[in-house]
Amino acid sequence: MSVRRPVVRTVLPSGLRIVTEEVPSVRSAAIGIWVNVGSRDETPAVAGASHFLEHLLFKGTTRRTALEITSTIEAVGGEMNAFTSKEYTCFYARVIDTDLPMAIDVVSDLITSSIVSALDVDAERKVVLEEIAMRDDDPSDLVHDLYAETYYGDTQLGRPILGTIKSISDMTRSSVFNYYKKRYLPQDLVVAVAGNIKHKRVVAMVEEALTRDNFLDVKGSPQIRPNTPVKTKPMQSVGLMTRKTEQAHMFYGMEGVARSDERRFAMGVLASALGGGMSSRLFQEIREKRGLAYSVYAYAQQFAGSGQIGFYAGCNPTKAIEVIEIIREVLADVAVNGMSHEEIERAKGAVRGSLVLSQEDSGSRMSRIGKNEIVYGQVMGFDEILKAISRVNPTDVREIASEFLTKSPTLALVGPFKSEAKFEKVLKS
Repeated sequence: MSVRRPVVRTVLPSGLRIVTEEVPSVRSAAIGIWVNVGSRDETPAVAGASHFLEHLLFKGTTRRTALEITSTIEAVGGEMNAFTSKEYTCFYARVIDTDLPMAIDVVSDLITSSIVSALDVDAERKVVLEEIAMRDDDPSDLVHDLYAETYYGDTQLGRPILGTIKSISDMTRSSVFNYYKKRYLPQDLVVAVAGNIKHKRVVAMVEEALTRDNFLDVKGSPQIRPNTPVKTKPMQSVGLMTRKTEQAHMFYGMEGVARSDERRFAMGVLASALGGGMSSRLFQEIREKRGLAYSVYAYAQQFAGSGQIGFYAGCNPTKAIEVIEIIREVLADVAVNGMSHEEIERAKGAVRGSLVLSQEDSGSRMSRIGKNEIVYGQVMGFDEILKAISRVNPTDVREIASEFLTKSPTLALVGPFKSEAKFEKVLKS
């Protein structure tokens, strides 16, 4: 059995954080540069700027063309990509360990020296608009954006990560470039590296790569997003997008715990027990016993100052009301009676097991330590997380279920429905 090495952390005078996890048993290394900026940092005028910028940084730097950026990584069999969330953006690459210096150099180049030319902005604008169209064509994807919009309203957490057709169409080169120069600062960055590496060597490579264009010539301290509670006004209870789909896609959710809440482990176990797998309560009730849906799942989501727990089901539109009623009955029962010892132990085992199995490669380890550092300002030990999950007991689950599953629900629907009225009626019943 391989020994898990501790995560090592270095903070540079500029506020840049470097975290590494050494995994000597692999021949790969993964690097991720995490930026403390996402769609919740945007004003309505630049909605979608974080994601648009993520695309644009691949279009060329002062040292490399777009083709050189991708071909350098692909020439050694590596992979490189990026993603944007509501609270952070991540650029990452995974390569053979001997190619790590090159990977660090390439990914750092995007951060320090991207050109963001007007021509590239216009070309990539079309790509992002296509991405929005693709999301709109996928109702199982669209329903999650609709839920956020229904729950949070026209707020930073309610607006879609991709932006809108209008905001992307109107965005100028100068507004995107200013956003880049203002938000991509050392104090807002975490460089996470995992694999067959040595911490000291990684720090030296990162410093060398990021000193270009005087990027590190500033003093700063690491910036952590404050856990200020997000006030959510009571929005409409049902969000409907009428589409001629064969299936009705539904997401039923309510307030959950925020990121800093220690009860998040109990919430994770509750979500798993309700809709985490084929043995979960909702899957059994909706699919196995009644055959009403193919896909049923649940998840708990946490942000700084806010969170939700929600349940997805895709079913025949004529069965939508029945499925919602079953979800409501199951949640009401769990809120009053809690869950059996067997259900909770099974859910704990599932959460622990999936966490361990998800850490089998350098890329997923890099993601864990990078995400932990960017959102919490520290990396919680792996064994510590497993112990926190193991400590969850039936009383914890019952308490959190009775507090949150009884809160006012929000429902998002994409399907061939003319009005929200009958669904609003079910939610009030």
